[in-house]
Amino acid sequence: MATPAFPDGWTPGGPLDVAKLTVEYADRPLGLDEPRPRLAWIATAPGYGATQSAYQVLVATSPDLLAPEQADVWDTGKLTGDAIQLEYDGPQLAPRTRYHWAIRLWDGLDRESRWSRPSWFETALLDEGWQDARWIGASTEAAPLLRRAFDLPGPVAKARLYVSGLAYADLHLNGQRVSDAVLDPGFTDYDRTVLYVTHDVTDLLQPGGNVLGAELGRGFFGLTTPNTWRWHEAPWIADPRLLARLVVDHEDGTTTEIHSDTSWQVTSGPTTSDSLYAGETYDSRLAQPGWDTTDFDASTWSPALELDPPKGRLRAQQHEPIRVVEEVQPTEITTPHAGTQVVDFGRTTAGWVRLAAEAPAGRTISLVYGETLAPDGQVVAVNRHVHVDRFQRDEYIASGNGIETWAPRFSYKGFRYVQVTGADTAELTLQVVHSDVRPASRFSSDVPIYEWLEHAMRRTVLNNLHGIPTDTPILEKNGWTGDAQVGAPSMMSLLDLSRFFTKWLGDLRDSQTAEGQLPVIVPSGGWGYAELAPATEWSTVYPFVLREMHRWYGDTHLLREHWEAVNRYVDWELARVEDGLSTSVLGDWIPPGYPDGPPPEDSRLTATAYLHRALTAVIEIGELIGETGDLDRLRRATVELADGLNREFLDREAGLYRTAKDPDYRQTSNAVPLAFGLVPDELVDQVVANLVSDIEARDFHLNTGCLGVGVLLPVLSRYGHADVAAKVAQQRTYPSWGYWMEQGADTLWEMWETDTRSRNHYFQGTVVQWLLENVSGLRNAGNGWERIVVRPDGRADTAQASLRTDTVRGKVSATWRQVGRVLHVEVQVPVGSTAEVHLPSEEAADVTAVPAPYAGEPVWADGYTIYTVPSGHWSFTSRTA
Repeated sequence: MATPAFPDGWTPGGPLDVAKLTVEYADRPLGLDEPRPRLAWIATAPGYGATQSAYQVLVATSPDLLAPEQADVWDTGKLTGDAIQLEYDGPQLAPRTRYHWAIRLWDGLDRESRWSRPSWFETALLDEGWQDARWIGASTEAAPLLRRAFDLPGPVAKARLYVSGLAYADLHLNGQRVSDAVLDPGFTDYDRTVLYVTHDVTDLLQPGGNVLGAELGRGFFGLTTPNTWRWHEAPWIADPRLLARLVVDHEDGTTTEIHSDTSWQVTSGPTTSDSLYAGETYDSRLAQPGWDTTDFDASTWSPALELDPPKGRLRAQQHEPIRVVEEVQPTEITTPHAGTQVVDFGRTTAGWVRLAAEAPAGRTISLVYGETLAPDGQVVAVNRHVHVDRFQRDEYIASGNGIETWAPRFSYKGFRYVQVTGADTAELTLQVVHSDVRPASRFSSDVPIYEWLEHAMRRTVLNNLHGIPTDTPILEKNGWTGDAQVGAPSMMSLLDLSRFFTKWLGDLRDSQTAEGQLPVIVPSGGWGYAELAPATEWSTVYPFVLREMHRWYGDTHLLREHWEAVNRYVDWELARVEDGLSTSVLGDWIPPGYPDGPPPEDSRLTATAYLHRALTAVIEIGELIGETGDLDRLRRATVELADGLNREFLDREAGLYRTAKDPDYRQTSNAVPLAFGLVPDELVDQVVANLVSDIEARDFHLNTGCLGVGVLLPVLSRYGHADVAAKVAQQRTYPSWGYWMEQGADTLWEMWETDTRSRNHYFQGTVVQWLLENVSGLRNAGNGWERIVVRPDGRADTAQASLRTDTVRGKVSATWRQVGRVLHVEVQVPVGSTAEVHLPSEEAADVTAVPAPYAGEPVWADGYTIYTVPSGHWSFTSRTA
């Protein structure tokens, strides 16, 4: 983008202020294992055109020392530049230590800001390790209870609990839960990485007697339910186990440590079975009230067993924990037959229900979860991939003591309905459960289906965030790489996934074979390397998401960290190329009319296109971090792939892409080459015309699967057919998103057909990217929103739209409304960013900008007046839009 020109004597806005400090994308993170954490900030300023020219960071062991010449850890001095994050480069960080930090900035006129408010980060164990802590557990219990009673000699100044419970640990101290996190720690390839969590337990301890307790769940670490993906045969499979180190610093300067070892006690808990697929059984008659308190008599408990450690490297968990984020009451309760209630919560979700029920001692209350109802009104809970009769069913065995309350802890479900049997009385409360990521944007429009679609996509994505990005919370709970591949830009538009995707990129690297191959699900317990593989459009998610992390968050640290691994992956892909083509067994999965897959066309077309895009991403990554040595080889490979694709599939005379397997014209086969820049220049117009002609012939319906659905409408808009894109987006009959809405959907479905297996599947909802980038018109052009494009070219049949986004540089927004031919546009640009604002008009004189003196001189091209503006709040009006 061109740098805007400003009038003589103009003074840019300022001075600067610091609005927000983060470390590793988190606000005051507790428990970092990163030796060089990334310190980041957001600069703000009033007025227009403010820039950052320099900055200074101080790090100290106390906030009182955050001053130049006093900072006892690190003082960067005044560093020139407009950076928004900085890797810590001071003395080696000590383990288990809180560091305080602050920053001041200088603007483009060298005016100095105030020092920011101090913030802090705290290290975890780093290389200090676990001292005498050992992995402990029991031999056969499904969800064992472990406890350790101990005395503290005096008042507590600070206490930290470092713990990993595999697969999940529900932790207690003196009768209280240690954290509101659930299903914790996060799921990984346990042979490569095991996560541990740091808890501040200062306020839960007391001088004298204390009890630390844990109940352990199986998760994917100890899953025993037979299933298609063979999680029950994963190489790490073992019974639950615990590793814990409690470090207590006393007010008198002494320290007490408690470690997991055979001095702990263990017994069978009331959770007699737990499975992520089958559900949980809880026998309340086996509950031991007060087991986690000092008054409890544990004399009948057994000594804990020392168990083998998992093979994976222990690392501090950095991504957001999973939490109960919302509670919802039922909207309707029906009785399909005597003794059975079906509770409708009015929304499709992921999580579980909290039960409050009354029943005689020993009676089993059954809770069956499902997304749909059978014709007789009962809940459908069937999964052909789980090889047992029981699926998504919780069982609570009553103690007979009046109203009993319980909620599962070790298995989440995908559902809208819950079928209850066995209770005399029962009340259910839905608990929505997912990774507690922060919303990043807010979209609005006067077109109801647009707002429905954005909301449904947001909800569907959240329902599939449980430490990894899953395909569906009801059937698989697997991290399908193709889903994240097509979904990543939309997901990052809606939510702050900086920490979440950082973690999952580590999972991708962990899943890589020595040869460089990636599986189709990540993590994988061994399935997905030969089964449904190779699938280029799926596993090329690795370089694509890595490149997207820089586009959204300006992150070069991750690029360097994954450089070797991502190159090893693309080399593996290139070794499979034959005659300039890549092969894949999946392709454009589940287009209309093909609900069982695979799609009908030759998947080598999309596989080759996606490999081309992946290589382009790696080339750009190399250029960003200065790793240019081997890029010419990759550039040559991209040319060979483009040539191979066009030689095999481009009908130059007809101006369209087709494969020998096509039953008809395939929109994806043409939209993907257009989207990825693979169509020869002289044929672009003809390929676009044929694509539009096919859509019109289908009465503005699509025939795309998960690969084509996200690029179809942006391609139409890019080449001047936004009106066609809008007709497709607003379609209400099959196949379309509006068809789902007409069927009462509140989330997005896996298949276009009403008998879809999953009603909680985001990979067909990536049209939302078009809503955000073309209807609202706000686009992130790179380097963490340093470059912004505002171009509302998807305005057909729409009178207004707005998108407000929180970015790593600050708030960005674009809002427009149209009255007749007059278009009003307002744009907010943060400090350090530049926006290129495209206003439809017949000539540049038809557009006015406010404040005009600071907006510079526009240019006019192809029906748009284009302003390039710096930070500030800008208003534009076009009288001939």
